[in-house]
Amino acid sequence: MIPSTCGNGSTAQSCKAFQNLQKAEPIVASISIDKKTGRRTIQFSGSDGKRRSIRLGKVDKRTAEAVKVRVERLVSALLMNHSPDDDTARWVAGLEEPLYEKLAATGLVAERAKATLKGFIDHYYATRKDVKQSTKTMWGHTRRNLIEYFGEGKNLRDITQGDAEEWRLYLLHDQKLASNTVRRRSGMAKQIFRAAIRRKLISDNPFSDLPAAVGGNAERQYFVSREEADRVLAACPDVEWRVLFALSRFGGFRCPSEHLRLRWQDIDWAQNRLTVHSPKTEHHEGKASRLLPLFPELRTHLFDLWEAAPEGAEYVITRYRGTNSNMRTTLSKIIKRAGLNPWPKLFHNLRATRQTELQEEFPSHVVCSWIGNTQSIAQKHYLQVTEDHFEQAAGGAKSGAVDRQNAVQREAAPNRTVSQGNPQVVRRKKDTPPRAIRCGVLQRQKLGDEGLEPPTSCV
Repeated sequence: MIPSTCGNGSTAQSCKAFQNLQKAEPIVASISIDKKTGRRTIQFSGSDGKRRSIRLGKVDKRTAEAVKVRVERLVSALLMNHSPDDDTARWVAGLEEPLYEKLAATGLVAERAKATLKGFIDHYYATRKDVKQSTKTMWGHTRRNLIEYFGEGKNLRDITQGDAEEWRLYLLHDQKLASNTVRRRSGMAKQIFRAAIRRKLISDNPFSDLPAAVGGNAERQYFVSREEADRVLAACPDVEWRVLFALSRFGGFRCPSEHLRLRWQDIDWAQNRLTVHSPKTEHHEGKASRLLPLFPELRTHLFDLWEAAPEGAEYVITRYRGTNSNMRTTLSKIIKRAGLNPWPKLFHNLRATRQTELQEEFPSHVVCSWIGNTQSIAQKHYLQVTEDHFEQAAGGAKSGAVDRQNAVQREAAPNRTVSQGNPQVVRRKKDTPPRAIRCGVLQRQKLGDEGLEPPTSCV
């Protein structure tokens, strides 16, 4: 019976490979010498059983024996499908080009052409078919920063920890990037060089000690008040831009991905809800979409756009669907047109403002379900301390944001008729417009003495 482990902590897969290797003949390379020229050659059998040769040239016997030992270890690593030991990996990383190329020609190591900075990054990005193109576009910023600083022909094994630290300072002081931006790009650099280690191109990660955890930056937080939001809405050039802004400020949408995914069929006018499809979280189980109340601030602008939409319209937002769209530039101009100064993070500040605002009225887990994040992320990156908090604590304001929310609810819209129809059918002009539902948020009923649970006879 074959034992389940090798007794040395190996995984089942590597253990099986080790057992198969034990059954085979020991891995032995041989050294031959040409008596006429004095040139030495190492010969070994590859994983496919074919005999291969590495011509060392005129070297002494001790040097040839040292290379032979390394070759045997590399062959063993290939047969067992694991990385070579640290000592061998460092030896490979320090080889000069002629010998390295000879090892690469036999398949013992990867071709060094992919070990240049630009060559390897491009190769790595091309093989990552598990990520979206938008993510690769974001990764492109890290690629550009690395190549600009080190040069595209820089060999990966020549980049030291000191070089990595100087690169981080270059991003902070020369490029004047925000601290969190530098941390994100440092994390991406770590990921790239970890992949290089797995491919046996380098033995150590020079970026391993760089800080990469992104934290909240209080200096870039900004609470966009209702008064400021109203001024921006008034300055929007058309109803579609008012919807774009309202979805960010009052719906907490991620921009632009969630705006551009919204279809008319996602709006349930009768139930006062809409379905938000989130590309950012769709790879997590059960997180491809979420339900959001059709807040009155959203309903008003969405209904205006519904009436203005052409027959057969599928998507709520019809512009900015190209890859070269720049919504931030346009929003910045709209904010200035409203007589305001653009806040630090144009769209994220709107989303964070909405989460902070809703947190005053609803439980945290409910708000996170609507916004589409976790309570820990909300606490770290979204929730803010506002002027209303200070005023309420000092007794100067009774209810702050809650009073404003109630004031909006009291502004009842005219009666509207709704014909929900088949939710899968693309909206048509001939459909009866949604007029039967009043603009109101989800109603909250008071609990009786028994609370949420029904009374029981045994208590």
